[in-house]
Amino acid sequence: MAARGHVQDPNDRRLRPIYDYLDNGNNKMAIQQADKLLKKHKDLHCAKVLKAIGLQRTGKQDEAFTLAQEVATLEPTDDNSLQALTILYREMHRPELVTKLYEAAVKKVPLSEEYHSHLFMAYARVGEYKKMQQAGMALYKIVPKNPYYFWSVMSLVMQAISAQDEKLSQTMFLPLAERMVEKMVKEEKIEAEAEVQLYFMILERLGKCVEALEVIRGPLGEKLTSELQSRENKCMMLYQRLQRWAECNALAHKLLLKNPDDWQFYPAYFDSLFHLMDQSWSPPEEGQHCSEGSVHHTVTEVVRFVEDRIKGEDSKDSHALRGPYLARLELIHRLRERGCPEESMLGEPLELMVQFFGKFGDKPCCITDLKIYLHLLSPEQHVQFINRLSEAVPLGEQGEEGFAFPDDTKALQRHLCVCQLSRALGLHHCLDVDGKLRLITELKAHYHHGLKFGEEDMVWQCLGLLLEGLSHSPSNAQFKLLLLLLYCHLGAFEPVVDLYSSLDAKHVQHDTIGFLLTRFAESLGQFAAASQACNFSLRFFHSNQKDTSEYIIQAYKYGAFEKIPEFIALRNRLNQSLHFAQVRTERMLLDLVLNLEESVKAMSLSAEEDDIPWDNMRDNRDLTVFTSWDPKDRYYHRRQSLEEESVWLRIRSLTLRLLASIAVVGHAPSTQNSEVTNENGVGDKTSTVSSLLSQLNQTLQTAAQLAEKRIQYPFLGPPSTRLGPALSSGSCQCQAAALQMSVNLQELDTVGLVVFSRFELTVLLSLSIEILNKCKGDLLEMKGGRLKTRSPLLENLVFFVETMCVVLWMASYCAKILRPLKTSLQKKKKKKKDANTALPEVVCGFQELTGSLQDLLTQALEHIKGQEMSITALKLASLTLEGYTQEEASFIKAAMDKVQSSYLRSLQEVGDLLKKRAETLKNLKI
Repeated sequence: MAARGHVQDPNDRRLRPIYDYLDNGNNKMAIQQADKLLKKHKDLHCAKVLKAIGLQRTGKQDEAFTLAQEVATLEPTDDNSLQALTILYREMHRPELVTKLYEAAVKKVPLSEEYHSHLFMAYARVGEYKKMQQAGMALYKIVPKNPYYFWSVMSLVMQAISAQDEKLSQTMFLPLAERMVEKMVKEEKIEAEAEVQLYFMILERLGKCVEALEVIRGPLGEKLTSELQSRENKCMMLYQRLQRWAECNALAHKLLLKNPDDWQFYPAYFDSLFHLMDQSWSPPEEGQHCSEGSVHHTVTEVVRFVEDRIKGEDSKDSHALRGPYLARLELIHRLRERGCPEESMLGEPLELMVQFFGKFGDKPCCITDLKIYLHLLSPEQHVQFINRLSEAVPLGEQGEEGFAFPDDTKALQRHLCVCQLSRALGLHHCLDVDGKLRLITELKAHYHHGLKFGEEDMVWQCLGLLLEGLSHSPSNAQFKLLLLLLYCHLGAFEPVVDLYSSLDAKHVQHDTIGFLLTRFAESLGQFAAASQACNFSLRFFHSNQKDTSEYIIQAYKYGAFEKIPEFIALRNRLNQSLHFAQVRTERMLLDLVLNLEESVKAMSLSAEEDDIPWDNMRDNRDLTVFTSWDPKDRYYHRRQSLEEESVWLRIRSLTLRLLASIAVVGHAPSTQNSEVTNENGVGDKTSTVSSLLSQLNQTLQTAAQLAEKRIQYPFLGPPSTRLGPALSSGSCQCQAAALQMSVNLQELDTVGLVVFSRFELTVLLSLSIEILNKCKGDLLEMKGGRLKTRSPLLENLVFFVETMCVVLWMASYCAKILRPLKTSLQKKKKKKKDANTALPEVVCGFQELTGSLQDLLTQALEHIKGQEMSITALKLASLTLEGYTQEEASFIKAAMDKVQSSYLRSLQEVGDLLKKRAETLKNLKI
């Protein structure tokens, strides 16, 4: 707000205190100051808008909007009012109103460059590309500057990109944009690099690669200076598209001579070679091979070229480049794929990789370089390869434990690389249990030495080791991620919050790794943390729309036209994110669990509309965030995971919409017949609920088929969904039964008939009891001096709580319908003076249900209290951990303390919520 620029208005001095109050966050004083000013100067429009900003920021949105519209209808043209209204509309997330504001201002002041510019940017925020084109040209006519002209051209390109009809894009928008740029080229008015970039983008989208190549290689291409090798990279891309393999080969060869380590040109060099061979290409008898120079069109020439680059590196005393050595392995890989006998000219892959390790084994990149070429080794060579590498690792004398350790950091890095390659070849997985335990002991010993420069016991060991590692390397992201995963697998979410926070995830990472936090928070009973985690993610997604608009505007201002489609693609990617849909749905369900009826009113949910883009869902999860050296056959299963996540999301979304629809349907009983009811729209609502319930039942059938597959994901793969536990606990079935009863009650409400039996009430109750029984057992217990966890019990307890909330939601709705029914029956009884008139079965059944649910909640609370007492009674300090040093034992006990504390926190939150629901149930009387 402070950066308003110089204002000529004499009222600026009067307005300045209000601006200062708003800048400092003192919104109440800003409102008071605005009121004082308006008493003296009733027509000071800007003061009204600044007051509206203060009202908006204090939560009085309706008052703020009314006040703003009073000023907007007057169509102000003073800069203060326009800028203040723009700020207000942005905060209200109503950018479309800014366009109307400046449309009116431009009509009144048609020659204002500033207002035309603001109008263009306002259109950019809402994506009105056609109006942007018109505004850009209007601006250029007033002030003939190149940027304004090319704003209009870029708006045409954006119309082409966003057009649903590809034919329209190729025949109208892009050709028009091309003609507009060609006009400037002929008149020699092209000034900036951005204008050449835009011309290239248009030609590329039109598929005019020949013309684009002429532009890049011509005088206009000389303006492409902001990026290193920009012209060469574009030429290479165009040669490949035009299948001009001779030019592609010659250019790659020329660029690799300049920089033998520039990897991006090696694939193009090799690809072009094989294409030339397939075409039986031969150079002309006279003159140059092609416009880019000489061409290597035989394997022998390419092998010689690569070997020459390697000789150049071998002759160096230090700082050899990796590119040529990797190019040799890449060439072997490609020759082997084609079955070319010339492969042998380059040497034996095992020897070449050992040679590579000898040169670069002390660098962390060595493992990632060699890992992609391990397939060149036959299975019989795996052990031999590792033995050869081990010989190149200088280790000291064997210690008491029988292990030899490296003497310096370079030797340590080499040993680490050998261990990683051994794992990638599957040699670790081939070991028997004793072999694996010995390997663990050896790796732990190596880790402790390096610091100088399968049972649950193993989980505690892992936690202890990771905590120790984190104490020495507080910024190590892999330690934090592994700790986060282990704690979640043990059912302890409390320590995860600080771990995730310390990762300091930035921007798009809230989408790509946010699932690690939101997946476990609610399911492990930490409702406050779950609410906070969901809000954190949602803030990022909601700010995406506003932020992306600003990025687009900046791209226009600075001529970065090629970035605009990328920003649009980013916005779409985030809007269609699986994680975004999950967080939104889970946040609303969490609100319902915590606040029930108040939340439904605040959410304004629509049962009829499904705003999840099922057909365009994007799985943006980064499943490679954990560094892994496992063999390829143990990698993550993205497709199966996405299928499970989608089905679980559909179940949760349908449950949410059903709960919302039940809240929307009229609470007062209707005594009219069904025809009248349909006229009033209630019948339509009932049919909507029935349709949603039918969809839920179908989805549950699909889910059951998926759960039967019992897919086991690797530890470092995607986390398993809540789908399997939700079905096995009976939670989904019980919630579906409760929602079915709600539909039946709506029919009772509509047609005045008893439509469900006591049998249905019995089924609902028995399902609820079954879920509670699956929560029974000790979460944390000490057996034989060992600490055991049973985290599935905690997850089942959370399912019980969620299910009870749905059942109580149904019961409260039931009470609203049955209360008037019972009252009317009692009135009839009094009139007839018949004391023997029995209550309908549905009323008696409801009273029995509420009584049974009260008993069930009491049992659950007693179980939780017992668990809290038993976990608190565990004296972890007295636990003796044999076979560990004092330091190792201290870290393991610290991990155990965190798990114990987290369990107690979860039980407390679950218990508090159940107590609230028990109170709600007591008040459900008819």
